[in-house]
Amino acid sequence: MTKEIKNKQTKEVKTKKTAAPAKAVVKKAAKPKKKEVELSLLDAIVAGMQEKKAHQITVMDMRALSGSMCDYFVVCHGTSTTQAEAIARSVEEVVYKLLKIDPSHVEGVANAEWILLDYFDIIAHVFVEEKRAFYGLERLWGDAEIKQIA
Repeated sequence: MTKEIKNKQTKEVKTKKTAAPAKAVVKKAAKPKKKEVELSLLDAIVAGMQEKKAHQITVMDMRALSGSMCDYFVVCHGTSTTQAEAIARSVEEVVYKLLKIDPSHVEGVANAEWILLDYFDIIAHVFVEEKRAFYGLERLWGDAEIKQIA
């Protein structure tokens, strides 16, 4: 009798061990981590800029800075107000198409010299070349980790 009880216990333990990993995999796939969501939003913003041939796309990681209002700045410029406006529209379209996210606030479309798209954790800045040089966000936030996108 003792052997039968041990065999039953062993089978139960084996059954539980094989069933547990399947549940864990489902939970991981169903709930993405916050960092993965941020990276996909960042990638979508950059893709929207690249689609309209934005110049000098720069990603500034603001997370290590105290007092920063967001996690990332993404900065680029166009050669004219028409291109800057097209870049901003492209960013909105690509982000919405891929992630179904609209910016919480859009600023500067009327003049189209500096368009700001606020996605809470990430702020996209689309400049006309002269205004980008004048305001110099990369110099202003020089302590941030800066990465140029090819």
